[in-house]
Amino acid sequence: MADKSVLRLDARQNRERILAAAEQAFRERGAGVPLEDVAKRAGVGIGTLYRRFPTREALLAETSNARFLALAEASRARDATLSPEQAIRAFLEELVLNTSIYQSLAASLGTVLQCGTPGCNAIKEEGQRLLGRGQDVAAIRHDITFDDLICVVIAISLAVEQDVSSRTRVVHLVDLLFGGITSR
Repeated sequence: MADKSVLRLDARQNRERILAAAEQAFRERGAGVPLEDVAKRAGVGIGTLYRRFPTREALLAETSNARFLALAEASRARDATLSPEQAIRAFLEELVLNTSIYQSLAASLGTVLQCGTPGCNAIKEEGQRLLGRGQDVAAIRHDITFDDLICVVIAISLAVEQDVSSRTRVVHLVDLLFGGITSR
């Protein structure tokens, strides 16, 4: 019978290999890459991949975890220096850019954010905090929800995905969004 500590170490190593392989595959071929290819690249069976990450979205959430945590932390760090409207605008611009890191991630963003990773939770909490802050000072309409913002982030991200030149227009596209959600 194998030692449990060896199995735990092996399981951790498999997890790390899967994440590294997924990151590389997603960057090269997009979020829709067959998970069998990720497992093969990681040197594990598809069953091992699915035991660690039961859905594509769970794997996407985990590969995005560090970026999402950093985005939320950067947003909180600049909070005192920006108005509520400027703060949520900067957050949304960064979220679009982070969502555009893998081709096809945008289409799954709403589901990915429901995966419960620390990064996903941080994005939701920070987005809701910024939205509330903007609504408290009447800079953002009160009928806007965080889910509304995510729908628009997805739309902008999909536009960026379809036209590489629009990546430089993220600020402009977020400005268009703000024309619809601000109360001024």
